[in-house]
Amino acid sequence: MTGPPPRPSHGRLLLFAFGDFAFNLFWQSIMLFLLFYYTDARNLPMAIAATTFMVASIWDGIANFAAGVLVDRHQPRRGYGAVLTVGAIPLALGFILAYLPPLAAGYWGIATIFVGHLLFRTAYAAVNVPYLAMSARISSDSRDRAFVAGMRMLFGTLAAIAVALGTVPVGEWLTGSRNPADAYLGAAMLFALIGAAILLLVGATFKEAVAPTPREPVPLQAALISLASNRAFVTLNLAMMAMIVAITILNKSVLYYFKYLLGDAEAGQLALASMGLVSAVAVPLWMFLSRLVGLRVLWFVAAGLGIAGLTLFAAIDIHRAGVMQLFLVGMQSMIVGLNFVFWAMLPNTIEFGERQTGVHLEGVVFGVAALLQRIAIGIAIAILGWSFASAGYVANVEQSQSTLVAMRLTVALVPLLFLGLSCLAMLRNPLGKGAHRRILIDLEMRRKGAVA
Repeated sequence: MTGPPPRPSHGRLLLFAFGDFAFNLFWQSIMLFLLFYYTDARNLPMAIAATTFMVASIWDGIANFAAGVLVDRHQPRRGYGAVLTVGAIPLALGFILAYLPPLAAGYWGIATIFVGHLLFRTAYAAVNVPYLAMSARISSDSRDRAFVAGMRMLFGTLAAIAVALGTVPVGEWLTGSRNPADAYLGAAMLFALIGAAILLLVGATFKEAVAPTPREPVPLQAALISLASNRAFVTLNLAMMAMIVAITILNKSVLYYFKYLLGDAEAGQLALASMGLVSAVAVPLWMFLSRLVGLRVLWFVAAGLGIAGLTLFAAIDIHRAGVMQLFLVGMQSMIVGLNFVFWAMLPNTIEFGERQTGVHLEGVVFGVAALLQRIAIGIAIAILGWSFASAGYVANVEQSQSTLVAMRLTVALVPLLFLGLSCLAMLRNPLGKGAHRRILIDLEMRRKGAVA
């Protein structure tokens, strides 16, 4: 008899998780600054900028889905690590393209910005989805997966801090220009160089601890039917989508809120950095709590704290930058918990679906999850941008009182609604504490029975 495969060392798990530092140099820059870069550095109208971002986000989801299908149907000859080493440089170049100035005036210029954004999103999907699928290959143990999810979030948090604090000052130092557009481009070039180097390292050193039994590729229709009947996957992703809408609206509004409602744009950048710092502290705490109460219960704890915070924010009109920073730090602690639960639970839905349908899927699981995440981001950007635009927002001018009130209500009430919806979805999720371990035991018994 053969026992379970040896668990990988914490050092190997940490090295793999370090890849998320690279991905988040790219991702956090896009999420924290790109919309603001469009409107306040390139002077695009808010409605056009938000629509452009929404379409790019949805395209990103489609590209992630396609990458997930390819991952399941065409296993790389040299493993997933080779995808990272081959794709690192194109991804870095695509990221720089997203911040290049328009190549023409008017709508043709907007089109060139849009194309650069799409190219980056395509390259990101082609490299990130295989990386996510690797998290199911590095270990089958749910404790290792939770550790990897936590460490990925910690490295992602460190990248978010670097992006929030370093984008403008480092970009100004590299370019010698105080022009925000030049600063963003200079920072993008540096982040691209660092990110590519890290991904080359992670790809070159990755080793699969567990590889699934070779199977015939699952037809796409059968894969989608299997996912649709996977209650753990469906409910987790519905909860994730609602959560993503909530936190995207909250995070995307930070720079606008501080600049126009509080009159302190620099304090907004400090708030983003502070949110990153508290994430570094919060991740180990959420990891510890997950061992006590389980991941599913942890979702309700984190979402409940977020709902309480947003209710308080809706009732109290904050006029001081320091108080707003404290509120955002508290909300970021909640956001970290929700993100940790999602990424720790998502690989476990693979085995839940396999036990239920007999179909083992990896790439499609992460590809569809990424598609849904990007759709949720697009929805959030559309809600935020169109709401601001309909309220009369115009970049770099003093906003009217009615515009400021509408901006504040959007930030307060929409996330509150969607966090509540996330809890309703999670109530139907079957992966309670200890459920995944029981699923693994059941699958192992089935395999032994099939062999006998």
